[in-house]
Amino acid sequence: MVAIAEILEQPAVAAYLHRLIGDEGLLLIERFPEEGEFSDEELAEVTQINLNSVRHTLYSLYERRLAEYRRIKNNETGWLTYLWRLRLDNIPIALAEEMETILEKLRARERFEDENDFYRCAQCGLLITFNQAMDSDFACSECGSPLSHFDNEILLLALRRRRESIAASLGHG
Repeated sequence: MVAIAEILEQPAVAAYLHRLIGDEGLLLIERFPEEGEFSDEELAEVTQINLNSVRHTLYSLYERRLAEYRRIKNNETGWLTYLWRLRLDNIPIALAEEMETILEKLRARERFEDENDFYRCAQCGLLITFNQAMDSDFACSECGSPLSHFDNEILLLALRRRRESIAASLGHG
């Protein structure tokens, strides 16, 4: 298995994890013992991180298959204990899934920008679609100023370039 420190040295991975679990979550990963399974209480004690933060981080990682647990039951008390371990080897899969989601959002936004004409208020900056502008007789609904056509070609070009770049990095040619 690759060392946690090596994984966190990769800027894209570190940025993804930071967005997912924040500073305390990254601290938990950095301090997570290398071998074995640990309860959330043990992890809170070993890492000196608040138990609720540990639990929140573990569940966030679990949702992305970056952590897994094994549940054991104490037959005397009936209590369940969850023993956790990291699965950071799944980061490439999680990143690809995240990029696919971003790609879909970019496609939707690009379609919206491409299929609509926009009008903008020079006074307050309100930006609306042609249909909304027609409904308001091409007057700003916020301040009453006249609306003028807004050319979104630069934004559309930027969206297209970003979408193409992400698609290429995912091998969508």
